[in-house]
Amino acid sequence: MSHNRFGTEITTDDILEALAFFDTWEDRYKYIIDLGKELPPMDATLKTEAHLVRGCQSQVWLVEHKDGERYFFEADSDAFIVKGLLGVVLAAYNGKSADEIRQFDIDAYFGQLNLLKHLSPTRGNGLQAMVKRIQALAA
Repeated sequence: MSHNRFGTEITTDDILEALAFFDTWEDRYKYIIDLGKELPPMDATLKTEAHLVRGCQSQVWLVEHKDGERYFFEADSDAFIVKGLLGVVLAAYNGKSADEIRQFDIDAYFGQLNLLKHLSPTRGNGLQAMVKRIQALAA
């Protein structure tokens, strides 16, 4: 299992701060795409039907690992922007306990990012599908 830096070294506060720094959405998209490049590559053997996240326009795979009480996630997508969005989501949830995952106000976080209104409806639905999958795992 390869550990990614989201949620441990790259936090929601880091992402909020970085996105606030950019003046245009074009620059914010570039930053989000760059975040996706921080995700370690997922082993091809994990890219199975069982790990596919339903409701995403692109192919998205999400695999959870538990270490004690903490959840760690491996994630990948065939789309650069979606890999970045996975990073945005994992910053909130990776390395957290089930209670922390349940208690995190993802809607407020997305609201602060002002992200959903700048994504296509299908991308926004995919983002919500990723969140629902992680929340279901922690339920």
